Amino acid sequence: MRRFWQVTVLFYLAVVMARGEAAAAFRWDAPEVKVSIFSNQLGLMAPEREDYATNLAILASNHVAEMKATPTAIAAARRMIGLALQLSPRNKRAVVTNFQLKKGIVPERVDGNYTRQSFAKLALTRGQLLEKQAGAENQTLARYFTQLAAELDPTNEDAVYASEVQRLDQGPPDWAAITDPKEKFIKP
Repeated sequence: MRRFWQVTVLFYLAVVMARGEAAAAFRWDAPEVKVSIFSNQLGLMAPEREDYATNLAILASNHVAEMKATPTAIAAARRMIGLALQLSPRNKRAVVTNFQLKKGIVPERVDGNYTRQSFAKLALTRGQLLEKQAGAENQTLARYFTQLAAELDPTNEDAVYASEVQRLDQGPPDWAAITDPKEKFIKP
């Protein structure tokens, strides 16, 4: 009889652990960019676009890994990967990270060029420069960079202020255009 209870308890623990692993799985709606919303008229040169895309993908990957694929981390990473793919649709780091997340694999932490705080400063500065340039694409990317800077480093008062003023004046940027693009957008 004792052996029966031991087997029962072990079976119960195995079922509970299996359910815990299944609950740990996450859903990733992979952003698929067939045609970028940004053309060659964007105020970023090709190497800059590639560099921003790589660093956005690294930040997204590390954020998911550090936060253990929480829904909040997944949502933030989806915006970063979407933006990375819009800037450079064939960026290796963005494509690989997107694929891994689509397969339910939490990427391993990767050393990047920037911390979240330093990239937030860079994105805010670049967003402010793009805002001063002419063109709808520059204005659009400036809005994404400004909001992203505030989200990456909520302790950066300049980024938070710029993002909130932007939100109050123009509303929040349309992230669906980045993460769920339609074919009607601009071709590169």
